[in-house]
Amino acid sequence: MGLAQYAVVVRGQGWTILYDGDATNDYATKEAAFEAAVATASLAIREGHEIHISVPGRSAGNRTALGAETR
Repeated sequence: MGLAQYAVVVRGQGWTILYDGDATNDYATKEAAFEAAVATASLAIREGHEIHISVPGRSAGNRTALGAETR
């Protein structure tokens, strides 16, 4: 089995998940992108893959803990 790597990254005013160099969905918050990455990763675990998920800290994006715009 292989390695499945997911990276939550800033894209525009929101967030996306990079997987195999591809980013197809947009999320309003870093937390939403993380939850989507975990859901996808759980399928890869069932297939026997090693999983890596990376999420940047507060310093990325709009500098909030969850990556949502503050009002």
